[in-house]
Amino acid sequence: MTAEFHPARGRLNGSGPVAVVDIGSNSVRLVIYERKARTPTMLFNEKLLAGLGKGIAATGRLADDSVSLALGELTRFKTLIKHTGCQDIYIVATAAARDAENGPDFVREVERFLEAPVRILDGNEEAYYSALGVIAGFWQPRGIVGDMGGGSLELVEIADNKPGTGATFPLGGLRLSEEAEGKIAKAQKITEAALKDFQWPDLAPGERTFYAVGGTWRSLGRLHLMQNNYPLHVMHNYEISAEEAIAFCKRIAIPNLEGVELAEIVSKQRRPLVPIGAVVLEQVLTSMKAERLVFSATGVREGLLHEKLPSEMQAHDPVIEAARELCTLRARSPAHAEELIVWTDKLFKELGIEETANETRLRHAACLLSDIGWRAHPDYRGEQSLNIISNASFVGLDHASRAYLAAAVFYRHQGLREGDLSPVIRELFTDRLRIRAKVLGATMRVASLLSASIAGMLPKVGITKSETGLSLDLGKDLADLDGERLRKRANQLSKVIDVEVAVNAG
Repeated sequence: MTAEFHPARGRLNGSGPVAVVDIGSNSVRLVIYERKARTPTMLFNEKLLAGLGKGIAATGRLADDSVSLALGELTRFKTLIKHTGCQDIYIVATAAARDAENGPDFVREVERFLEAPVRILDGNEEAYYSALGVIAGFWQPRGIVGDMGGGSLELVEIADNKPGTGATFPLGGLRLSEEAEGKIAKAQKITEAALKDFQWPDLAPGERTFYAVGGTWRSLGRLHLMQNNYPLHVMHNYEISAEEAIAFCKRIAIPNLEGVELAEIVSKQRRPLVPIGAVVLEQVLTSMKAERLVFSATGVREGLLHEKLPSEMQAHDPVIEAARELCTLRARSPAHAEELIVWTDKLFKELGIEETANETRLRHAACLLSDIGWRAHPDYRGEQSLNIISNASFVGLDHASRAYLAAAVFYRHQGLREGDLSPVIRELFTDRLRIRAKVLGATMRVASLLSASIAGMLPKVGITKSETGLSLDLGKDLADLDGERLRKRANQLSKVIDVEVAVNAG
């Protein structure tokens, strides 16, 4: 019997899969994205630590064994690209390919293997796309982006969602490790000398954020996260103070991480490079007088795709777009989620609840995510939703905001008892967001009984504010919706907002 295959229902239609092959000095990576979108979702991701940049400082050439290893992996990549039906393929190469004497020969082989052109990025272009990747992955970022690869370090300022002029330095992990002969003190001197004449952008207090891009720095960040028992294992937007980061870098600047706690979480291939990355990061944070360090999971690849989007799509809020996609894939009625946004807009306005621009966008995202767990058993919808949101590949929000989204949707399903909420989430909260999550959760619990989470009902429910409190007006047409359970939930909302909420069925 021949199997019949149908289009996947768990994927979104659009431009079709798109592939990016990133050939760096240390790794060769293939990422296949579901489609071109404001928040592209990975369909497939694979890397090989080929070490193309190994030995370039001494020989000026790509090592033959590294080239063979990389080309073998690219043959596999080609098969996967064809198998997944990619509509577009973008191939970029960075420091190793542009600096090596035999780099052009290697690039020609890559083009022959993959049957597509290779774009060799110069240092300024690499800085530009790294910065654009951070712009794609954060909400209105401001500060300096640093991308440390195997062969080079790129630095560039970002402001007003635009990259500034970039600068490149011969401070990649592989390159610096070889030049310093693996000696930490020598690596420190080389780094200081390379950066001493750089004119750091003049950033105002509160804007001195350093966004760290690249696998070596992400490994360093994960090591810090695990050593400190951080409650959320999401690397993107993981933030620590510059002071703490500098102290941490000093502690782990030990060859091959010998004796460092939890060093085993870093791969053996990456382990020699993390102390070198720590040396460079310490010098960068000190030199720019940074206030905070933020790790980014988005970089050159995401920046490249971001550039391909129409300008109006680039301007979209990444959290809202990601939440809307998840809503489309998982909610009973995506149109109801959109109605919920409008309805809570009105309710919050009537109550006079002041919101920052960030709080408004988070509330809208929570509305879109409010019903993504409905297929779970009713007793576990809150827990499932919380787990999905806590660990989703969202960009454009910090971890406190992620906790707000998870908690608000949890409260919507499980009720308002704070003790039931995961201590992991409670640890990430700010007090202000904790209170607002409960208010929104209570509001959505009322909305779900008014509408059964199906579009078409909420717009008919009026909201009026008077001296005595807030009234939910059902009118004659919806009078039959009135009932004990609805009034109980309205009473729960009353207690949370400290305003009497009445159901008016007349």
